[in-house]
Amino acid sequence: MKFTCLSKGRGFHFPPCHMLNFCGIRILLDCPLDLSALLAFSPIPTSLDCLSVVESFNTEANGFDSGVGFGKRQKIEKLLHAQSLLFAEPWYKTVNNLHLWNSSFIDVVLISSPMGIMGLPFLTRIKGFSAKIYVTEASARLGQLMMEDLISMHVEFRHFYGPEESNFPSWLRQEELEILPSELREIILGKDGLEWGGWMPLYSAADVKDCMLKINTLNYAEEACYNGTLVIKAFSSGMEIGSCNWVLNSPKGDIAYVSGSSFISAHAMPFDYCSLQGTCALIYSDFFSLGDTQDSSDADNYSVSAADKLQPMSSQDLAGFNHNSVENSEEKEKLDFICSNTINYIQKGGSVLIPIDRLGTVLLLLEEMTASLEASDLKVPVYIISSMAEELLALLNIIPEWLCKQRQEKLFAGEQLFAHVNLLKEKKIHVVPAIHSHELLTNWQEPCIVFCPHWSMRMGPVVHLLRQWCGNPNSLLILEDVLNLELALLPFQPVAMKVLQCLFPSGIGLQTVQPLLKLLRPKTVLCPEELRLQTNLSSENSFSVLYYTEAETLKVPYRKHSSEIKIATDLASHFYWKTFKKEEINITKLKGELLMENGRHHLLLENDNKNSSSNKSLEHLGLPDSEKLMAALSKMGISGNIEHGMSDAKSQTACTIHIHDPYKASIEIGTTGTIITTADENVASSIYKIIDNILKAV
Repeated sequence: MKFTCLSKGRGFHFPPCHMLNFCGIRILLDCPLDLSALLAFSPIPTSLDCLSVVESFNTEANGFDSGVGFGKRQKIEKLLHAQSLLFAEPWYKTVNNLHLWNSSFIDVVLISSPMGIMGLPFLTRIKGFSAKIYVTEASARLGQLMMEDLISMHVEFRHFYGPEESNFPSWLRQEELEILPSELREIILGKDGLEWGGWMPLYSAADVKDCMLKINTLNYAEEACYNGTLVIKAFSSGMEIGSCNWVLNSPKGDIAYVSGSSFISAHAMPFDYCSLQGTCALIYSDFFSLGDTQDSSDADNYSVSAADKLQPMSSQDLAGFNHNSVENSEEKEKLDFICSNTINYIQKGGSVLIPIDRLGTVLLLLEEMTASLEASDLKVPVYIISSMAEELLALLNIIPEWLCKQRQEKLFAGEQLFAHVNLLKEKKIHVVPAIHSHELLTNWQEPCIVFCPHWSMRMGPVVHLLRQWCGNPNSLLILEDVLNLELALLPFQPVAMKVLQCLFPSGIGLQTVQPLLKLLRPKTVLCPEELRLQTNLSSENSFSVLYYTEAETLKVPYRKHSSEIKIATDLASHFYWKTFKKEEINITKLKGELLMENGRHHLLLENDNKNSSSNKSLEHLGLPDSEKLMAALSKMGISGNIEHGMSDAKSQTACTIHIHDPYKASIEIGTTGTIITTADENVASSIYKIIDNILKAV
């Protein structure tokens, strides 16, 4: 098996991406899109922004000094400000290392989450791409809605900037990149300056439709078989509705792939780690856990300290973790904190803007916020502005099999799966497709609470509302963890509104990694190199650990110690078994046809060989002992001498017995068989019978 990490990703919205060669089958694990790179672009500019850009452009010519005596120009480092952003129709950053592979050679694509599908239309529209794509039914539906919503938001850029004059944007040219501030240059080119090849113009609605037609959907634990040799199964990861981990099984071995996972979920089916036990190899790709020890320096951030999260956990504790309330209480505490801040700013007369698009977080915030408003006796409208919101909320009512046990119990009790159903009926929340929709314009009132995309704050309704409220110190902006908050808010400066960042629990957690792997009992574990620095997986473990880094290929042993074969019960009952106690094995002789189907060996016996005891032709186990053979020959009146073979490891002959009385013959005992050489067939038959009595026959 060969494994290559194409990208470590960057959190929930940009999951990792890998390439796996297993049993000669090339498998792509996830195909995400790095939407955080949109921070390099400006939102749709206002007229004031356009004027500032023109003024900035006129002064940029002075951003170079003439080289003394050479007539060259030397760049002066440009300071980062709002006019430094790219005022152009955005392109989108895909996994750069994926473009180094020939897409026509990819056999299988496995999608682990709705976020892992966002870059797939770029791949499926390439000529020659013919891989089988597997994804859970829920992830496929959610992913399709998210891609269609992205296209809907991007249309605004296309209307503003018009059609592109060239297939290659001017901002990707070397001379333009050189004058960008270092922060923007790193986003575009990466830290090593080699990632410009991953940028692509956004796919179309037709591309998405064509992509979805090529997808094969699965339910949890449902088997899919590729090429008769590889059995593929998806099991819940608990991270999001439809998100999954994978188990790949073949006659030569099996592999488990662990993506971002969560033991506790208030909406999705929890992490099914029991189904990942006992594989030959396990690929650990939950990079969320690597952020547990990163302390935040932002005073407005609300997070649990690293010391509290890194308490050790035993395998016994882990076995009952799904019934533990630790993470639930942590999540509830954060929700209460957000809701209390929301109430405070609403009471001050300000509005609250929430550009969070993690489905589970939005659903929980909706329930908690509306309950808090009711408890505070505040009559404040809650708006959800998104082109996919109505269809998404309707979808949640018809997928109970993908939800956690608590939600399913509500269904059996005759209750609604989520609170938003009743909230919509009572008109406590309002769902509209766009910020300029007639329903919103006629019912709009402030203060209010608004859920809307996009978390990058470069497109969607959030841009218009941020421009309206950023100067109001009584308004509140609630974000999930943003890698560069200063850059995210740059187009809206000066920002007087309060900004609250809140990082919700994600991933397995460092304190759980070691006991989880002990419980899963793989033979070999592949872990990211970053994990070596944060936890010790090598000591006192039954499994071996290999560490991988980005853009490097690992060769991994994965073979099973034994193979399985499927035989009909009525045939197996007629087998004649012979037991060899010393070797502790049972052996029977079969003759038939060995087939491969659904990743399993099948044996079809010939009709005249169903009862193997009727077959008189014997096979022998092992090699004859030369001393025992000489003793047996002497009893039959046959004399000879033993000539031992060379001790060289390359020699195929252990020894040779030369018989000189009463006839001439030789017995060559090799490492793989025994050869009798004589001129008389009867002599050969006699010697064979003597060897037959010494060896164990089957």
